[in-house]
Amino acid sequence: MKLNNSINRDSTPNHSEEEPDFCNTSCGRSLNFDEGALRAAHNFAFRVPRVFSELIHWRDPQDPILLQVMPSALELTTPPGFTADPLEEAQFLKAPGLLVKYARRVLMRLTGQCPIHCRYCFRRHDTFQDVPTQGDAWRPALEWIRREPSIQEVIFSGGDPLMVANDDLLALTTELQTMGHLKRLRLHTRMPVCSPGRINNGFLVWLTELKLTPIIIIHVNHPNELGREGCAALARLAAAGVTLLNQSVLLKGVNDSVAVLEALSDILVQNRVVPYYLHLLDPVAGAAHFRVDEALARSLLRTLRQRLPGYAVPRLARERPRHPAKEVLEA
Repeated sequence: MKLNNSINRDSTPNHSEEEPDFCNTSCGRSLNFDEGALRAAHNFAFRVPRVFSELIHWRDPQDPILLQVMPSALELTTPPGFTADPLEEAQFLKAPGLLVKYARRVLMRLTGQCPIHCRYCFRRHDTFQDVPTQGDAWRPALEWIRREPSIQEVIFSGGDPLMVANDDLLALTTELQTMGHLKRLRLHTRMPVCSPGRINNGFLVWLTELKLTPIIIIHVNHPNELGREGCAALARLAAAGVTLLNQSVLLKGVNDSVAVLEALSDILVQNRVVPYYLHLLDPVAGAAHFRVDEALARSLLRTLRQRLPGYAVPRLARERPRHPAKEVLEA
């Protein structure tokens, strides 16, 4: 089994499927980063795919997408309660790359790479040293799953698992599908929105031929993130019969208003994506300026429930270290 953590190219006449073209820190210099922003970018590199960057109004410092990706001097201040490892995930490591946090599920971190560096990411300080880089290194994780008949669902995560090539995804799932107790494969990915060309023919063939039931959880925080190409990628996934869910993070200045959250739910449902979770910010060092007060979060959800059908209202949730499940908060 070979894993090279690359992106598979696949030819099709209908849409671009090249590897993502990134803006990075050098691109940021042309955007006139101030000294504080450059220091923040040194700590956690600036990275955004060019397709996604075309959705940003770069001259508007309050653009809700720009705020998510642009380094800021605010990242250099860490108030009490914010840490480099807010979820303390190392305690759940059962084998290289394999986290077992919740009942009947395991999470496989396939790569440390991601197409976009979101400034609020709880893994912004992660070294990903536990993540296997070669296929043979996955053997302990696969054997652990094989020995645990209670496990029904495998979650591919990262980084972003779709930074891994289609052939490598196939190699892993071919092995997983020999384990009769497994029923579902879940993928957590930002790729359909920020790099839509990755949802290529080869990926769709792999997805539709899976014997495990596929569930894809995307990550969209603001309706402006769903551009024409992103919506087309979601349509390809929906046409393949995949269950699509969305997770958002509640972010100050980005989506902390009823109007934005209502518009986000509307466009998600229109694209056959179920609004699933609205997460309170994980208290990761460097992201405190995105924090939204819990009382405001509850108030926003109360109003959303009055304005949207129940299926369009996400659950307000947060993760706590050492807890056996996400905490779902009542409005």
